[in-house]
Amino acid sequence: MNWKEITVSPDWTHFLYRGQVLFGRKFKSVLKFKGIGLAPVEDAQGWHIIDPEGSTVIPGPFRAAWGFYEGRCAVEDAGGCYHISETGQPAYAERYAWCGNFQEGACPVRDLAGHYFHIRPDGSRLYVQHYRYCGDFKDGFACVMLPHGRFKHIDAQGNYCYAAEFHDAGVYHKGIATARDEQGWFHISLTGEPLYPERYAMLEPLYNGAAFGAGPDGQKRICTLQGGSQAL
Repeated sequence: MNWKEITVSPDWTHFLYRGQVLFGRKFKSVLKFKGIGLAPVEDAQGWHIIDPEGSTVIPGPFRAAWGFYEGRCAVEDAGGCYHISETGQPAYAERYAWCGNFQEGACPVRDLAGHYFHIRPDGSRLYVQHYRYCGDFKDGFACVMLPHGRFKHIDAQGNYCYAAEFHDAGVYHKGIATARDEQGWFHISLTGEPLYPERYAMLEPLYNGAAFGAGPDGQKRICTLQGGSQAL
């Protein structure tokens, strides 16, 4: 059996293999098989990790488990949130109020004081700063919320990408991100420069050079990098 062909049922309570219920049972909840072929499942005792044969390989039980990303699984027990390796060992000693998932070698966490920052797979901090919020890395960049509430982007070393600050910002995709200033939403380059003068009440990331959005009047529109937009 190829574990990569195992799917999750529409109600997220059991696994399917080529349309058939796997392991002959249902759980309270299940998540997808990832990494080397491990999946978190929840039963009456809590969350634990199983292999593609349905055997428990990391018993826990945990209060929560969120699946393996880049060889680490975020879990929660009575001591807090942290990551475990694919052998079930804690990846580091620290415990957090919340943990994200590893993406591009880094993971956002929230400490017990409410500070957000990114850590490496061994638990060491990526940088010394802390933030009100930070998101996943994508294409080498992550969005962070500064202590005073504005947003910027950082690179893989934790350095700021530009001097500007925004009311809101989205992730970079192919070198372009969404951002919001006093006038509304728009797209920015890697240097934080607006790519056109127009502003929108709502705006999605670019999809092959165009983005779905809404003008200040609420009219749904398609925005392009050439400036201007088309009403829908």
